Amino acid sequence: MRSTHSLCYNIVKAKTIMLKRLEKIEKRYNELEKQISSPEIASDPKQLASLAQERAGLEDIVSGYRRYKDSVKTLGKTRAMLTEETDEAMKSLVVQEIESLESQIESQLEELKLVLLPKDANDERDIIMEIRAGTGGEEAGLFAADLFRMYSRYVQNRNWMIDVIDVNETPIGGIREIIFEVRGRGAFSRLKYERGVHRVQRVPTTESSGRIHTSTATVAVLPEAKEIEVDINPSDLRIDIFHSGGAGGQNVNKVATAVRITHLPTGIVTVCQDERSQHRNKTKAMSVLRARLFEIERTRQEGEMTEQRRSQVGSGERAEKIRTYNYPQDRITDHRVGLTLRNLPRIMEGDLDEIIDAVATQEQAKQLETQAV
Repeated sequence: MRSTHSLCYNIVKAKTIMLKRLEKIEKRYNELEKQISSPEIASDPKQLASLAQERAGLEDIVSGYRRYKDSVKTLGKTRAMLTEETDEAMKSLVVQEIESLESQIESQLEELKLVLLPKDANDERDIIMEIRAGTGGEEAGLFAADLFRMYSRYVQNRNWMIDVIDVNETPIGGIREIIFEVRGRGAFSRLKYERGVHRVQRVPTTESSGRIHTSTATVAVLPEAKEIEVDINPSDLRIDIFHSGGAGGQNVNKVATAVRITHLPTGIVTVCQDERSQHRNKTKAMSVLRARLFEIERTRQEGEMTEQRRSQVGSGERAEKIRTYNYPQDRITDHRVGLTLRNLPRIMEGDLDEIIDAVATQEQAKQLETQAV
């Protein structure tokens, strides 16, 4: 076990390293300010945009660091007042002010730790989400449909946009598989925590004996990739055009507009039949293909040589779960953070922020631990 002296030393050392890093960031920010205001840069739109983007990325960090420095300066002046003050009543007020400032500085340091954490380069991207029924037969399909409705409500509450790319429905209103796009600032930063196996425990509407049934659905979340980020050779693609079909044989297009794209080197297949336009279906199917290839490459670069979707959602077995939705007991449990909440209907209406915040906070804590000296 490390001694108290060693632990204190490491804490002080970590703080010193962090403050030196913040000092360098502020220095770089000041350099950018000067460069952006120079006539040479102002006449070069491309370089101006690049420098402005870099400055914007440092703005929150520098603002927080400057607030911290102001607080430290104020604390020094207030401590000096304490040595000069002779009136006991005033001394008491000064001591209270010092305690308040010390607490404020500690909070500011914690905030600075968080803003210095490495950001996921994909956090601001739009996403492709895929929900698939897992174990549990027809009930799994109904649960997958409930999850899609829950995410649709969440997206709506955040004023984002949702666009269905492909859906395979069951005869009783469930979903075997649905693929959809979510467009909105920070979509990946929030919904990436939803990937994994979701488990439901409830009495199905088809169950006459009232027996509680357990089933699962899997959720995958892929950051959308731009065309320039993923190089796809047209000769590696097989594109099939076919007639799209609706549930129960309804609303079947008389014109062949549905598109199936097979990426021959990887065997990845993407389908879109939601639009009436063949061109739009092809565009959407290509978007899904790019997202999957982008994620495979990202995983490879990170040194994780497992299949991307399996690493996200496992095999769909009941034991591989990130969250359980228990209807009889009106509770939802996220097993990654041990968080249990009541009022399941409210959460199924898209009120997910408390759960997502808890998982995100744990991830930040893990990152801080790895940065600790």
